[in-house]
Amino acid sequence: MVAGASEGGSADYDVAIIGGGPGGSTTASLLKKYMPSLRVAVVEREVFPREHVGESQLPLISGILNEMGCWEKVEAANFPIKLGATYRWGSSPDLWDFEFIPFGQFKDEPRPVQRYGGQRMFTAFQVERSIYDKILLDHAGELGASVLQPVSVREVLRTGDRVDGLKLSDGRTLTARHYVDASGHVGILRRAMGVECDYPGNIKNVAFWDYWDDAEWAVTIGSGATRVFVLSIGCGWIWFIPIRPSRVSIGFICPAEYYRTCGKTPDELYAWAMKQDPLVVKHTRNATREGETRSTKDWSFLSRRMVGENWFLVGEAAGFADPILAGGMMLTHAGARELSYVILGMERGDHDAAWLRQKYEALQMRRIGQHIRFADFWYAGNGCFTDLEHMTSRIAKDAGIELSPKQAFQWLANGGFMEDIPGRAGIGGLDVAGAKQMAGMFLGAEDAQAAVGWRVNEFNVYRLNLAGAVREEFPLFSQGKIHRVPCYRRQQFTMPLVGAYTLWSRVLEKHSDINEMCRAVIRHLQHERGLSPQHANFELQQAIQVLEVMIIEGWVVGELDASRPRLEIKSKKGDNMIHRNRDLAPEAGGAGLA
Repeated sequence: MVAGASEGGSADYDVAIIGGGPGGSTTASLLKKYMPSLRVAVVEREVFPREHVGESQLPLISGILNEMGCWEKVEAANFPIKLGATYRWGSSPDLWDFEFIPFGQFKDEPRPVQRYGGQRMFTAFQVERSIYDKILLDHAGELGASVLQPVSVREVLRTGDRVDGLKLSDGRTLTARHYVDASGHVGILRRAMGVECDYPGNIKNVAFWDYWDDAEWAVTIGSGATRVFVLSIGCGWIWFIPIRPSRVSIGFICPAEYYRTCGKTPDELYAWAMKQDPLVVKHTRNATREGETRSTKDWSFLSRRMVGENWFLVGEAAGFADPILAGGMMLTHAGARELSYVILGMERGDHDAAWLRQKYEALQMRRIGQHIRFADFWYAGNGCFTDLEHMTSRIAKDAGIELSPKQAFQWLANGGFMEDIPGRAGIGGLDVAGAKQMAGMFLGAEDAQAAVGWRVNEFNVYRLNLAGAVREEFPLFSQGKIHRVPCYRRQQFTMPLVGAYTLWSRVLEKHSDINEMCRAVIRHLQHERGLSPQHANFELQQAIQVLEVMIIEGWVVGELDASRPRLEIKSKKGDNMIHRNRDLAPEAGGAGLA
């Protein structure tokens, strides 16, 4: 939907959104879905489709697309299904795979799939942003949002911390009761309101990329499923992302200092990098470059404020985390979803507006910040173990935690900052088990268990520990409404009483023996939730990962009774989320099929 506008005059809306990318369109779509009477305007300076970088997604996005009502539209575009990534990282020349679904368990099925569900709940898309962003913006227009394009914001009118209106390039002044900055790193509203940014990460990178036609996919699994490449070449790393059957995005990221001193132009540096990895050379041997080297500063940052009297920041206007974990699009979609709920809550008067603003800002600060820190941890895996230890110690200190290097490594590798989904423990597509496996790979351990063990295996008698904790409330976003859910906060740690956290808290009121605790969880899952034995066992495995984080953060304390059996949690061979690559030939630079 493209809305034109006459010169001059004014336009009044309930919500004015600057930027029609995924942040703006997600916010607009969910506002119109849950409150169709709202007058929502999206101001976009370009006419879609337009090119944009950031093609690789995480599974959490698919659930948000489904809630928006446009998952089927995205599926119909025939974007490749992302099952994970193939990495060459750290000191090893070997390849290893990070998979959302365990190797070999993805079942081929005809596309397009007609509805979201089943195994597709655990996969993501690799998208061509020009097409993807247009699908989302058009969807917002179809739901009733006024999409103004090509229209840019020439001036933000303000009185103190309040936005009074937006002067547009078409001569009008747009006024609203709520203003949203979804303009990306440009941060139109952020800059106008004088919001400063922090740069908490240790990495300052630059990115160069181009698009290739007729490149070969490294792996084709069924009807359009594949993995992306993330390949370290010492001075930086290369991404290789199929975005449609005949088109691949290939980029090179390196430290800004390396680029400054290498003596190469962006085009020369990019062309050089494409020759450094045998996999890239192999899979582009018959491909054609589009021929335009794009570049951008790739520094992680976090806005010091994300809300004001009547304005909000969302997506990259609020903050940006290094793309090594492919979390950028997820952070944008998740933040936009939560922002739409916050605005809906204000409109309905369900909750105190100040509480809603504070919780929205705190949630974005924590989530973006933890992705920045986890990216630092990931980059630290490119060095030796000593470097890794000291890096994680600095990351922990940034979070307000004083730990020795070895303690910090164990804390972060075993679940620090894992709150992407309330009630579960995970970050960047990794659950706790995946984080442990990743840490083992960074250390060069054949068996990750030998490097990073499970705390839940150390004891067999447990009790809940709420000493010194303060009971608070945090927002749970569901079906268009915000529910105030209790949580406990102690120092820098928060335990939300949702999902598996609630389940373990209730179980610990009656049981202390770990085996009795697990049997109680299984009974609850089968009898009260009606799950099959197989599904209940899977949910128990996920719940044990939450229990592991509860132990690490001190919410649960354990003792060892030598007369009782302990758990022996470890990843089953062949089912690891992270494992050595099995499907690329040795001559391509991988570990081969052995």
